[in-house]
Amino acid sequence: MSGESIEALGDLPGADLLVRGVDDLASGRNTIEAALVSMAAPRLRDIGIEVPGDRDDDAGHRLYALLAEDDRAGAHSRYNALVGRIVSLARAAEHARAS
Repeated sequence: MSGESIEALGDLPGADLLVRGVDDLASGRNTIEAALVSMAAPRLRDIGIEVPGDRDDDAGHRLYALLAEDDRAGAHSRYNALVGRIVSLARAAEHARAS
């Protein structure tokens, strides 16, 4: 899936995070969305979604740290919710690709 195809995922849960994350990565911004997309990049790339940048083994830790900056007490819950959304998006994209 190219950048144009990412836009086609717009109705799927988590697509908003993917679009912002890819844009932030391409622009070199260190955001929650960029860290989330970096963390999911291997799976996203496997299904044909172009993710800028190299493999980032620390993306999960960076995501948690960014969430904790905003709300330390709620960081764990937010982390799990965001990961759930990006996993849901990847599953839906895999299903759409197989159809």
